[in-house]
Amino acid sequence: MTREQLLARYRHLVLGELPRRARAGRWVVTADHCFGRIVLDHAVGGRWYDVLDRRRSPAFAQLDDEQLARAVGVAEQVAAGGDPVLRELDAQSLAWRGKPRKRPAR
Repeated sequence: MTREQLLARYRHLVLGELPRRARAGRWVVTADHCFGRIVLDHAVGGRWYDVLDRRRSPAFAQLDDEQLARAVGVAEQVAAGGDPVLRELDAQSLAWRGKPRKRPAR
């Protein structure tokens, strides 16, 4: 995929499809900015704002090509695996921030 295709796929998944599916399925995370946090963290291997400039928006546009491809891959993993995959990725993202894990699914 070209960079433009990767950016379009990122936007489609993180800003549209995943939040829509999450709301319908009552996933642990439903807001697009939370999906962005999780995907960006995993793309850079830690808190995204330790690597990217949080004052420059959108943050995902700052990713290099390799990081962007990783971000899209993470978003596609969530799309394929749904809430169980999202819960694990969210738990790691929160751990990188020193925050507690969310309650398990019932």
